[in-house]
Parts: sequence; C-alpha cells; structure tokens
Amino acid sequence: MVSKRLSREAGHRRKFLAIIDETPECERAVAYASRRTKTTGGVLVLLFVIEPGDFQQFLGVEKIMREEATATAKAALDRYARDVRERLGIEPELVVREGKPAEEIHKLIEEDQDIAILVLAAGMGKEGPGPLVTSVAGKGTGFPIPVTVVPQELTDEDIENLA
Repeated sequence: MVSKRLSREAGHRRKFLAIIDETPECERAVAYASRRTKTTGGVLVLLFVIEPGDFQQFLGVEKIMREEATATAKAALDRYARDVRERLGIEPELVVREGKPAEEIHKLIEEDQDIAILVLAAGMGKEGPGPLVTSVAGKGTGFPIPVTVVPQELTDEDIENLA
C-alpha cells in the first residue's frame, strides 16, 4: 500500500525524483526533471544508489570499496547539482543510498511523501532501455507513483518544449 502523497497540502511542494547512475541517458532524466521542477515550483531530488554486490570482498577491502563508491556517488550528485544550479537556479536535494536500486527508490518514495513523480530515461543501446525502465514495465514491479520515461534522444530544446 502506498502512503498518501502530501505534495499538494499546505507547507509541502511536489518533488520530482531523478536517479543518478553511470548510464549516458541519466543526464536526460535530470534535464527533464529539473525543467519540470522549475516550471511547477517544485523540488528536485537526485538519488544515487550504490549497489551492495560491489562489496563482496574481505572486510578491509570492503570498507575501502564502500568509501570509494560513496565518494563516486557524491561526486556524481555534486556534478549534476552544480549543473542544475547554474542552468536553472534551483537547489536539488541529494540522496545516497546503498542497496538494490528499485528497492531503495521504493523506500525513498515511502519515506518522503512529497515525492510525486519519478523521472527515468530510456537508453537507446542494444541492451534495451535500462534496468529501471525495464522494471517499471515488468509485472508487479512498478513504482507507487507516476513514472515519466524520457527518451535519451530528446534534445534540450525538446525537453524545454515538453516540460
């Protein structure tokens, strides 16, 4: 069961959630979500999920790998946040989680009842649109809020016109 969204109640603002990862299409999702945030007076949330499978090593090595993954996540978030600030003058919320991406997205949506829209981007590669977009289309694995899927080939001008 999905908890009630609060984004339309007094003192709350609608939040657009974009996922930051290593995929080339990620930038398009951020571009669309940030533009929608700006035009609707909302809040942009950028989430980077560190997958735990990366740390199946010896304890000392695991700690170093986790620290490196966290540093990589924060650097990626900072890069996108800086771009959004410079282009649109909005300050995004930055979140780093560790776990399976779909599970962590679900948890964040449940915890932050102002998150009203998840924005993903579909890749154009031969491997398909990407794991998150594929999970949305899968049986029973969808997210509890509306999902906007942005095609990777949209230009900045296209996004400006749509958002």
